[in-house]
Amino acid sequence: MTKLLEWVFGVSLLGAAWALVSFDLLDLRLPQTYREVAWPMPLYLLVSFGCYSLATVGYRVATFNDCDEAAEELQGQIKEAKEDLRKKGLKM
Repeated sequence: MTKLLEWVFGVSLLGAAWALVSFDLLDLRLPQTYREVAWPMPLYLLVSFGCYSLATVGYRVATFNDCDEAAEELQGQIKEAKEDLRKKGLKM
């Protein structure tokens, strides 16, 4: 099963459970407070997922390793390219 199908399956299960509780489709006779809590649940989950995603991206950016050797190599290649272009008559 692909990752997309796993996510679709999980979201559809959560959506079905939410619909059953919110709209009382099985006539479970749940208290009104359960339905009042369940109704905005998709919004809460969406906001929680957004916060988690933002925190994950922020953490990965903060702990991103610098590649000093690669940076020096790239700077050297840039200098070589500029010198080569100057020899060919390009003014920068």
